[in-house]
Amino acid sequence: MNIEGLSMALAQNKAMTDINTRVLSMSLDQFEETGAGMIDMMNRSMMENSVNPNIGGNIDIMI
Repeated sequence: MNIEGLSMALAQNKAMTDINTRVLSMSLDQFEETGAGMIDMMNRSMMENSVNPNIGGNIDIMI
């Protein structure tokens, strides 16, 4: 393989690595936002249970 071809292959490899790293970073940011939203939702649910502890404790079944 000549020097020019090797240089071109290495440059393409670096570009793909940089792109993949950026996409992974964006994906991790999205997961962090989703996780923070889920934690917030669970905290609000726990707050509702502390205010109204009997909600969801009984099921009415009619036959």
